[in-house]
Amino acid sequence: MTPKITMKEIAPIILRIAISLVFLWFGSQQLMNPQPWTRLVPDAAIAMTGLSPIAFILFNGSFEIVFGLCLLFGFFTRATALVLGVHLFLITLSLGLTAIGIRDFGLSLATISIFFHGMDQFSLDWRIWGRWAQN
Repeated sequence: MTPKITMKEIAPIILRIAISLVFLWFGSQQLMNPQPWTRLVPDAAIAMTGLSPIAFILFNGSFEIVFGLCLLFGFFTRATALVLGVHLFLITLSLGLTAIGIRDFGLSLATISIFFHGMDQFSLDWRIWGRWAQN
């Protein structure tokens, strides 16, 4: 008989998967059509990196795909969620108090909550390191 999973146990799994899909969608959109995204790149980011706006978007899209996949599969869940949460928070700061900025602020906090929770029983972390590494 398979043990039943409770709603409390499924909530972080749904959150992890849902947030990863957000990053995967945005990352894939940036890779498939980077031009429209260039208007969102802050001048400071271009000056700091020395990349062209298109190159910056392609790098960012690749970053979001790689880390989005890690989050989707629950691989290094805490570190991945922290990196993505901080990444999105920095994007939020560049957008300011706009509708998109406020939305991204909520998504960054949701991502940080995954960091605080850590691995779940459907993550690769759980399969690799087991329950003993939960905390």
